[in-house]
This record gives sequence, C-alpha cells and structure tokens, in this order.
Amino acid sequence: MEMPKSRAETDLVTTFGRRKVAPRACVADSKRHIREFLREALEDLDFVCSECAAVESVAAIVADNQPDLFIIGLSGGGLAANAILEELHRLRFPGNVLIFGAEAYPMTAALLRVGEELGLDMLPLLSTPFNDYDLRQRTATLRHYDRPPNPPVDVAAALHADWLDLWYQPKIELRSLSLHGAEALVRLRHPTWGIVPPAHFLPDAADPNFRRLSEFVITRAVRNWHYFLTTYGHVALSINLPIAFLQDPMAIEVLANSMPRHPAFEGLIVELRASDIVRDIESAATIARRLRLLNIGVSVDDVGEEWPTLMSVDDFPFAEIKVDRQFVSGCADDRLKQWNCRRIVEIADRFGARTVAVGVETRADFIMARELGFHIIQGFFFAKPMEPRRFSRRILGRQIELPK
Repeated sequence: MEMPKSRAETDLVTTFGRRKVAPRACVADSKRHIREFLREALEDLDFVCSECAAVESVAAIVADNQPDLFIIGLSGGGLAANAILEELHRLRFPGNVLIFGAEAYPMTAALLRVGEELGLDMLPLLSTPFNDYDLRQRTATLRHYDRPPNPPVDVAAALHADWLDLWYQPKIELRSLSLHGAEALVRLRHPTWGIVPPAHFLPDAADPNFRRLSEFVITRAVRNWHYFLTTYGHVALSINLPIAFLQDPMAIEVLANSMPRHPAFEGLIVELRASDIVRDIESAATIARRLRLLNIGVSVDDVGEEWPTLMSVDDFPFAEIKVDRQFVSGCADDRLKQWNCRRIVEIADRFGARTVAVGVETRADFIMARELGFHIIQGFFFAKPMEPRRFSRRILGRQIELPK
C-alpha cells in the first residue's frame, strides 16, 4: 500500500518550478526500447525521468510528474507526435519540448514549426544519431541545480519506499581485457532529487537502520546474481559491508544463509574499508578467515596512506587489495603515486592477493597501471556504475574494448 505524501513532500512537488532540484523529463515515443535508451541517457545527466507511450497518457504525466522537459520521438509517425504537441498546448505546458528524430525527414521540420506556432518552448532538434555531447548541449539550461541537502531522505524511508537499488561497475582484468567481476554500489532513486549518491543517505553504525541496509545489500546482490546468471552466467560480485556489521556473529550467519545454492555460484567478495581494518586488524583478519570457509573472500577497499600498517600482518587472509584513487588517478604523471602503487603491488604479490587500481579514468593511467603490475582495474575509463539491466545489456557477454 502506498503511503500518503507528507505535507512537506506535497509542498516540494507543487513548488518544483520555484526550487532548484533535479530537473524532470518525460520521454514520449511509441517504442519501448527507444524510451528506455533516452531515459538512461537523461538519467546519466541527473534527470528524474518518466515515460509516455501515447498521447492518452500526457495529461496524467504533466499533472503528476510536472516535467520540465518533454522529449518526443518520431517512431509513431508525425501524426502521433503532432497530437502530443497539441495536447501539451491544451494543457499550457510550461516546460521545454525537444523533438528527437532524423533531420532529413520532412515531418521533423513540420513538427518544429507546429510547436512554435502553438507557443510551446521548443528546443533545437536532437537529430539522430546523437552523442552525449549533443544531449548535454540541448539540456544544458535545465541542469543548473543545487546538490541535495545532507541527507535528503532518511534511509528508513528509502527502505520502506523501495527507493534503493544496487548499481554495478565492471572490474576488468588488465592483461586479457576480460571481465573479472563487478562491484555493487548502493544508489537511491529519490522521486524529487533523482539519483542520490551514498554520501547523502548512508547511516553510521549507531543508526538503527544500519543493519537493515546491510541486509538489503546482501539480499539484492544475490537477486541480481541470479538475474545475471540467466543472461550471461556466473558473475563474480563484490559488495561493500561495514566491518561493524560483520563483527556481529549473527551477521556472518545471515551472510552464509543468503548465499546462492546454485551449482554455478563460485563465491562472493566482501569489501571492507582499509581505515576500518587498521583500527582493529586482528578482528578484521578473524572475520576474513571465517568468511573464507564460506567461499567468501574479503577485499581491503580504499587503501591509501595506511598501507604500511596493513602490510605488517604476518598471516594475510585478505583476497584482494583495492588501491584508492588518491594513488591511482593521475599516477601516470606523478612519481610518488607510482612508488606507492608499486610497493603495494609488490607486497600484495608476496601475500598472494590480487590488486585492483580504482579510479582509472584516462588512457595514460590505464597504461601506467599495467606497467605497475596491477591485476585488475576499475574506473570511468571503461564504465561508470550502471543499473543491473543496463550492466547486463552493455557489459555481459560482450568483448571488452579499450576506449579510444
């Protein structure tokens, strides 16, 4: 049952046009795959998106979602697009309208003229094919907004409303350029603020919802693993859990009982922050040893200045070391970063642990990470985090290509 909106939420929606929050867009096209493609592209630009398949839905979407932008595709032909323009005029739609289609079609120019004659605020045509730059240019005036407050929403409300999801960023094996696995990253899709980064909603260890969020991550990752299995096969997933959660013996049991019983399942990686590990390295090592018996490896995440302390452990039970972007990003031109990375890789090799270079965003850093001996890389150079369907469609089963 949907909970009624609070007065604050109602006020936020009704005053949307006067507040600088995430812009809203509606994608109108008769073909579902076109709508999904454009929606994904707009969400990458932080739009809160809705979809419309036919003119009959326009009035409800304008009333309920109050979009700032209506994008109209031409898959249904000129008459269908014209009907949407006329409906927006009837509704006195106050936002921008963007036609999406081939510039060479006579109906494209005709529809632009119709929109202008109806008094709609028409943006320049988004001609096909288009790239990210074209879309950014067309929507630039709509994307100047303040970042959400901290936090914009309580995590309990997000769990109750099912606003949380896991997005996945591929981990690429450096030598073979093959998919090694993927890291699951929690995201919040707020109905007003759009995609909210974790820094604005993750609770601390004292929050009563701290355990619920950790259990959500485990459950959702297992569900996504089954989904990936049907489209591709086993994908080695990594999830982030706080060490305070795993210090509870019952949490280990929850984790063990949640693991897939499918014969294709080859294990899981749990990432723990290096700064948390070095505070109580013996406790962390004990957790790692227990999880190994469950076919769960522990990755040391965000390894930065604390790496000498971490490497002083005699019995090193950790399967993976992820070097923080502070050492990786820009390492191609920084000898000190190279020295730190090389030392971490050398010591990890001695312990038999994999090393992951996090934050690889340029070709130069990719080449340097390979020269430094990293086993795996992760970063925007290959792919940003993406929701499960998009990850499956764009990454799984495809040959990894070196970006140009």
